[in-house]
Amino acid sequence: MLGHPSATPHTSYRMTSTEDDNADNVFTLSTPASSAMKNRKYSPIILEEQEKKTLDVKKLAVKRLKKCCSCTPTKAKNFIVGFFPVIEWFPKYKWKEWILGDIMSGLIVGILLVPQSIAYSLLAGQEPVYGLYTSFFACIIYFLMGTSKHISVGIFGVLCLMIGQVVDRELQFAGFDLYDDINSTTQSEMFNQSAHVCGRTCYAIRVGSTLTFMAGVYQVAMGIFQVGFISVYLSDSLLSGFATGASFTILTSQVKYLLGISIPRVQSPGSLVQTWVNIFKNIHTTNICDLVTSVVCLLVLVPLKEINECYKSKLKAPIPGELLVVVAATLVSHYGHLNANFNSTVAGNIPTGFMAPTTPDWSLIPRIAADALPISIIGFAITVSLSEMFAKKHGYTVRANQEMFAIGTCNIIPAFFHCFTTSAALAKTLVKESTGCRSQFSSIVTALVLLLVLLVIAPLFYSLQKCVLGVITIVNLRGALRKFLDLPRMWKVSKVDALIWFVTMLSSALISTELGLLIGVTFSVVCVIVRTQVPRATTLGRLEGTEIYEDLGRYKNLQNLSGIKIFRFEAPLYYANKEFFKRSLYKETGVNPTLVIVAKRKAERKMNQEMKQKVTVNSCTSMKTEVTVQLSKQEFEFHTIIIDFSVIQFLDTAGIATVKEVFKDYKQIGIPILLSNCNASVIDSLRNGGYFENGNIHTLVFYSVHDAVMFASNIHQKNGDWEASNLC
Repeated sequence: MLGHPSATPHTSYRMTSTEDDNADNVFTLSTPASSAMKNRKYSPIILEEQEKKTLDVKKLAVKRLKKCCSCTPTKAKNFIVGFFPVIEWFPKYKWKEWILGDIMSGLIVGILLVPQSIAYSLLAGQEPVYGLYTSFFACIIYFLMGTSKHISVGIFGVLCLMIGQVVDRELQFAGFDLYDDINSTTQSEMFNQSAHVCGRTCYAIRVGSTLTFMAGVYQVAMGIFQVGFISVYLSDSLLSGFATGASFTILTSQVKYLLGISIPRVQSPGSLVQTWVNIFKNIHTTNICDLVTSVVCLLVLVPLKEINECYKSKLKAPIPGELLVVVAATLVSHYGHLNANFNSTVAGNIPTGFMAPTTPDWSLIPRIAADALPISIIGFAITVSLSEMFAKKHGYTVRANQEMFAIGTCNIIPAFFHCFTTSAALAKTLVKESTGCRSQFSSIVTALVLLLVLLVIAPLFYSLQKCVLGVITIVNLRGALRKFLDLPRMWKVSKVDALIWFVTMLSSALISTELGLLIGVTFSVVCVIVRTQVPRATTLGRLEGTEIYEDLGRYKNLQNLSGIKIFRFEAPLYYANKEFFKRSLYKETGVNPTLVIVAKRKAERKMNQEMKQKVTVNSCTSMKTEVTVQLSKQEFEFHTIIIDFSVIQFLDTAGIATVKEVFKDYKQIGIPILLSNCNASVIDSLRNGGYFENGNIHTLVFYSVHDAVMFASNIHQKNGDWEASNLC
């Protein structure tokens, strides 16, 4: 199959195929004598064997299909255990070693989740109790179905923003008021209202839960059909840029709570700019009490967050700044009667217990089905990436497909209990890991904390000001907004990733979150296409005394080989970059065979015309032959081209045609092309594309560049002229 530097002028290693009755065509090393077998015809016996082989394949396919569709007790058990991993790992739980860490991390995350769940409910356009419901059910379901020991599943700010935008749009479509402070139905009234009557609050959670249900359905469907490959188009730089851009929108949406003003919601693209315009138009209506409270809370929370960040290795548990601020602010608001005396907006009544489950509003599905798709993709992409990151860090494995099932179920079932979309969240996951979490059992501890709040403590938050919840939301955006500090380092490492981050961030912030995500994905794909269309193409040199060949333009101590040009193309060769491949090859070698051939023909025509004018008809033929011989022996700086295929992963039909074309063109001017470092798929493509049909010395493929160099050097030294060699 491959040439060798020790090949002699009388032995040719050609690419041929052998055929037998029981095997497909394969490539072998052969000599000219063995090539006589290539014209062997199929006999009737071989055709009969092939028919039997086709029948065997059909039987095998039917057998495997039956096996796949059959149900045995063992398969049923494995399916249940695979779908509920808790059945497998919980009996092996190491109580003495793990229980303390799980209880500690579960308690701390639960304490952090209480104020965040209430705060992010406003971001999703819902009343506070629904955020508590969402976190509670997500923790229980992930405990049963999740494979990651460390991630914290619950409310995620970006998803809450995306849900809130859909909820606001549907509220406007249903004819509800555009302002936040006008509610036709209070939270307590919703518990007692008729099923046929639904006010603003009721309709908001109906939209949110239906949207959540559809997102969960999409995620489970992705798991069933194993289309998680979609997440590969959501690179780290893209997700980071999207989160940062969405953070600006989140921050903008919370400013009205910090100032205590009422402004209309903006749904059209460019909502961030329009919202700031409305804020400044209504700045004179700022509630001084809310503004002062917001400033005080910021002055307390930001330093506490910084202390937790700086001393996280020394602190056994992070300081629960949000909880301390919520408790203190609630007490001040309650005993200071801030709502009555200063008209400060408060959370209101948060009822205890659970509401009766209801089905999603099926009539809303046609309107929100498209909105649920980006929410589902972002949700599972964040969850899978975080679970794999922490699994790698702690030395265990997670099942990405099961993670999609888990997060999908965390959305489908809670949708019947007035919840909205959930996913993993980095900030809470880091807290969970740093406080000693050892398994998914910590999620149950977190759920118990939330259950205590829902059954007993929730009504105590009645006097909590909404501006405090807005501050909590904004402070938790620090991580995403700090990504600007990483931009110089990102630019230094990869300019393309930095551009993807910047484009996604700007489009998410200035246009809209959904369109920003779409623009980011599109731009990312375009960058990949452009990078393959205009890849790096180099000439290689040899490190003296070794078999190492590298880029001459990058390293100074490389030796430029005499008489041999080594060309490397660092991308797949396909229809989009075939012309760039040829241009690069011509540039790096310094010889464009097409131009040489054209010049040669022009010179021949010119000489012929001159000869017709100066010589007689009898001597014209001999002189024409002499001129043609002289032109055909044109001298170049090199006698062989070697193409290094080590970075070319695949060829399409256009790529194969391009290789055959340059091979033919250079052959016409007396320069052979040798290939090296071809992988199996490239060899198969060349074989199927007819590259090896001629079976001559020029179509050799070598294991390495060095083998090709030595072979070309030996042939040139011993024969001088490839075409004159008796190897062919």
